[in-house]
Amino acid sequence: MDYLPASTMVVGPGLHLAHENKMNTFTTLFLAALAASVLVQLWLDRRQQHHVAAHRGTVPTEFADSISPEAHRRAADYTVAKVRLAMVEQLYGAAVLLVWTLGGGLDLLDRTWRTAGRGPVATGVGVLVSLFLVGGLIELPFSAWRVFRLEQKHGFNRSTPGLFLADTLKQGVLLVLFGAPLAAVVLWLMGHAGPLWWLYAWGVWMGFAVLMMWAFPAIIAPLFNRFSPLEDEALATRIRRLLERCGFQAEGIFVMDGSRRSSHGNAYFTGVGNHKRIVFFDTLMNQLTPEEIEAVLAHELGHFRRHHIRKRFLVMGSTSLLGLGLLGWLMGESWFYQGLGVSEPSLWTALALFLLISPVFTLFAQPWMASFMRRHEFEADDFAAEQADAGDLIRALVKLYRENANTLTPDPLYSAFHDSHPPAPVRVQNLTRKLAEGTA
Repeated sequence: MDYLPASTMVVGPGLHLAHENKMNTFTTLFLAALAASVLVQLWLDRRQQHHVAAHRGTVPTEFADSISPEAHRRAADYTVAKVRLAMVEQLYGAAVLLVWTLGGGLDLLDRTWRTAGRGPVATGVGVLVSLFLVGGLIELPFSAWRVFRLEQKHGFNRSTPGLFLADTLKQGVLLVLFGAPLAAVVLWLMGHAGPLWWLYAWGVWMGFAVLMMWAFPAIIAPLFNRFSPLEDEALATRIRRLLERCGFQAEGIFVMDGSRRSSHGNAYFTGVGNHKRIVFFDTLMNQLTPEEIEAVLAHELGHFRRHHIRKRFLVMGSTSLLGLGLLGWLMGESWFYQGLGVSEPSLWTALALFLLISPVFTLFAQPWMASFMRRHEFEADDFAAEQADAGDLIRALVKLYRENANTLTPDPLYSAFHDSHPPAPVRVQNLTRKLAEGTA
């Protein structure tokens, strides 16, 4: 099967009229969903701007001794600037999506690749890879503005144009090296594996996700950063003792040169099986005491011990299975292509359209996912309070919020919709309560 089964094509004037009606209905539905998503996001952004600006001059009481008014105002200004840029990006992204779909951009890209005379899989891979590469170029001005204007203005950027360009080129190469084979396998399954192709494709996707969990620390991350073993033996001993208490085995403890690009600090663990590794940004090492670093790591280990990685992987697997099942139905409906500006249905344009418009229709599931993630953060905080000193974690959080200029006063509705981490006052109150109760 090169494109789609003949049974899915429009045949006869009566059926054609029915598909025309569906096409108009689906186009209207798509435009309504796009307008609703953009308007809701802009409304939330305006709420965030007004709320943060209104509280710019007053440090929350619980942070009055640790966050200066100047630092609080700096965080407010940084937050407002980020939201302002996000609003422009949302409008720009909606316009680009309309060009790709109803504007005929994807249709033009598809016709261009068809003229090369390649087979269906090669043509499809070319269309999909080109779509993402061109999409990356379209978004490049915003990425550059974010780094060299917004981050630079607020004192965080340490990257250079050369480093930025090198990162961009590496990302493009990785997209081709990893994305092209994955697209080829999925397209082959779509064309040859029968009605249950989406189930086999889901298995391939999940296997690919596990492969990426292994490849990221071993292959991908070292292309962008240098990772050095932790040299502070006293801190390394403290960390090893924490790992033993938590029953966690790591391949090593590394410090990453995050300061090459930004002054933001962070820590994470990555990898699978016996190849898990703990990574600290060098900026974080300079901001926190050993006790605070231990508390932050205990929080990260809480995600592991509370099986959050597994739960998130299961959620990702479930949603991708539902998505592929839905795509399996949509690819056989001509109104899906016609309603989105594609003149000649094919397996790859079905996949491309689905990837393009999915964010529009799934936006309103975002608050549920954010709530799911915030619950994990509370559980990880609780675990850290059991394995380390809750007071040290509080002090570490306060320092990180201050040094990263994270606002202490987000709009509650905006936060519920967007934030994967609870607001700082809520996290600190939770930990303070545990200290008062003597459970930490």
